[in-house]
Amino acid sequence: MTQIPAAHTAATALPPLSTTVAGDPAGPGILLAHGATGSIRDNYGGLIPALTATGHRVVAPDYPGSGETPRATGPLRLDALADALVAEATAAGLETFTMIGYSMGTAVSIRAAARHPERVRGLVLTAGLAAADARTAVWLDLYLHLLERADHMGFAHARALSGFAPGHFNALSPAERAAALDPDPSLPPSGSAEQAALARALDTTADLPGISVPTLVIATTLDELVHPSHSRYLADHIPGAVHTEIATGHLPMVERPEEWQGLIQDFLGRHGL
Repeated sequence: MTQIPAAHTAATALPPLSTTVAGDPAGPGILLAHGATGSIRDNYGGLIPALTATGHRVVAPDYPGSGETPRATGPLRLDALADALVAEATAAGLETFTMIGYSMGTAVSIRAAARHPERVRGLVLTAGLAAADARTAVWLDLYLHLLERADHMGFAHARALSGFAPGHFNALSPAERAAALDPDPSLPPSGSAEQAALARALDTTADLPGISVPTLVIATTLDELVHPSHSRYLADHIPGAVHTEIATGHLPMVERPEEWQGLIQDFLGRHGL
């Protein structure tokens, strides 16, 4: 089946992103897309060495306002962000690659596949969404409200409660819970507001039927931020997509990292990606 490219609309270019490149230059390419209010280190710090250990070449850009990438001067646009990630991959020498997207990064990955079908060979989508529903929108509105008011304690609490499964949060040690609720304003990415606003506004529903590359959708079944029904929607509307589940909240890389990495590695190996 031939993938149908989406029409290219004008996208405002972003400055170069701070990008980690690791692994075998001759290995299969992987491009990572992290979540809103996150970073490559936060979301993929454990996955990158696992991927490079299996011979992959990994390109991992931080969005504006995450990692070492400067904050954007205006609103983030999904087309521009998808194009910028693809540009980082090609600049690193990847002609084609599999995209691994987490949370908002699933939408970035889908849009990249729609706009650059000659580049994207496969998709792995974890805890993702095509568009925010009412519940996710309320969480993101709360994030934006707290960030606008520089309520660092409130933002830390909201992010922890929406991020962790209830059982995992309740099982944290006092020191772990204090770290999760730390109101230090330097801990969240400086671009959290722009990223959360993009997650609130994005919509990739029209892109899904045109995706024809091998796709794995991983639902986080205890997710308080992005309900697992969003993952089911992605799997049902991307032709041939495989749906699987992991019993975590929104942060599988924290709650069940080895299980999460195993699902990804098994999929890549099965499809030769």
